[in-house]
Amino acid sequence: MTTFDERERAFENKFMSDEALRFKVTARRDRLLGLWAAQQMGKSGADADAYASELVSIDVDKPGDGEVLEKVGSDLRAAGRPIADHTVRARMLEFLDAAKKQVMAELR
Repeated sequence: MTTFDERERAFENKFMSDEALRFKVTARRDRLLGLWAAQQMGKSGADADAYASELVSIDVDKPGDGEVLEKVGSDLRAAGRPIADHTVRARMLEFLDAAKKQVMAELR
């Protein structure tokens, strides 16, 4: 194996590791957002967990923040708890920071 092949393999491994880490952080963020939104809608326990899992599934099926934000906003309005889209997005960013910290702590 040449040095070039070894470097290429190392870059591929790092890319895969970075992608796995990004996935974990995003899934954790969506879960935290889902639990928060569920609480806003008056859900708790198994109902809150199911809602959070549903948000994680949405992001797996259609990566990106748009679908998740749209669902949360729509569900909050349907539950009679309209919260401005910019507020939901701000919460999502807060949960992203929290998710990063949590995942990194688990890796130590």
